[in-house]
Amino acid sequence: MDSLSRRVPPQAALILLAGAAALIAMWGGLARMGWVLPLASGTLIGGHGPLMTGGFLGTVIAIERAVALRRGWAFLAPLLSGLGALLLAFGLGAPAGLPLSQAMITLGSLVLVLIFATFYRQHPTLISTLYAPALLAGSICWLAGNALWLLRQPIYVAAHWWMAFLVLTIAGERLELSRVARIPPGAQALFGVASLVLFAGLVTLVFARDAGVRLVGIAYLGFSAWLLFFDIARRTVRAGGHTRFIAFCLLAGYGWLGAGGLLMLAFGGQVAGYGYDAMLHAVFVGFVISMIFGHASLILPSTMGIAIPYRPAFYLPLGLLHASVLLRVTGDLFAQNGVRQWGGMLNATAVVLFLLLAAASGLRERLKPGRV
Repeated sequence: MDSLSRRVPPQAALILLAGAAALIAMWGGLARMGWVLPLASGTLIGGHGPLMTGGFLGTVIAIERAVALRRGWAFLAPLLSGLGALLLAFGLGAPAGLPLSQAMITLGSLVLVLIFATFYRQHPTLISTLYAPALLAGSICWLAGNALWLLRQPIYVAAHWWMAFLVLTIAGERLELSRVARIPPGAQALFGVASLVLFAGLVTLVFARDAGVRLVGIAYLGFSAWLLFFDIARRTVRAGGHTRFIAFCLLAGYGWLGAGGLLMLAFGGQVAGYGYDAMLHAVFVGFVISMIFGHASLILPSTMGIAIPYRPAFYLPLGLLHASVLLRVTGDLFAQNGVRQWGGMLNATAVVLFLLLAAASGLRERLKPGRV
């Protein structure tokens, strides 16, 4: 028991909290699509988006950054967002009309901004790199989206700020991991232009939704093309084993980011229905979840002290994920609700299957002879 406690860090509880938020969010999302599921309350259905982005993805990113900063107060970010999501999931976050769950998630995102500010104050030269401003800008987008949500702006407004948080964070982390590669000054300028277009679109959509969403779509097309061309995955896909698997996750995800941009240009300011579902989930599922599959073996060892060795079986949930996103978007484009529903069900199945395979891989590694 003592050996186990030394090998599993305290933040493992926060990872489990984020995982619970993901499962609850997917349950609510499936009910939102029309699947008849037990315990799927209206609160849970309405909270699908903030639970997935704040309770799961935001909490995991905050844990990763808190571990890197090595300051106790930094863990307030994932703690607040994780607990706020739990309150939201069970409808306990709004006593007497006070949006406590929303306030907690918003405060968690504020702490994440402070984490980056502290980190860059300690290492001022990093702010001159390409990845550092992207990561900081991403955290500001999460805070802005949460603030809009807290101020009772519609979810469909906040959702684009949350999406930008994830796109900028992932792009920034890819640049951080690939910083040994030399990126030409012209390419850095293109990345900056895409970022400026994204922010212009985000601000515009608050007041002129259709124009703003289309600007965001142009930015995502730019990011997609930039990542496909300049990310080292374009070269590492020729390698074998785990390296190739990660590259496939990344390249497929970048393709969906571009598809999401095209869908935003096509559907513009839709706030519900098939077009809205297609453009959001092309990015949130096709892009973001594919990135999680690719980076899980890097994130979990650093945050939980648990190794997740690569297994060829990981290609099964990866293939299912992208096939199911294609099925879902096809259902949206042809207004076939049944096809869309099965696409959503298979989205969730792919995520759960990957989690099970990753857990089995980690457990198998732990049980090897000579390990304690």
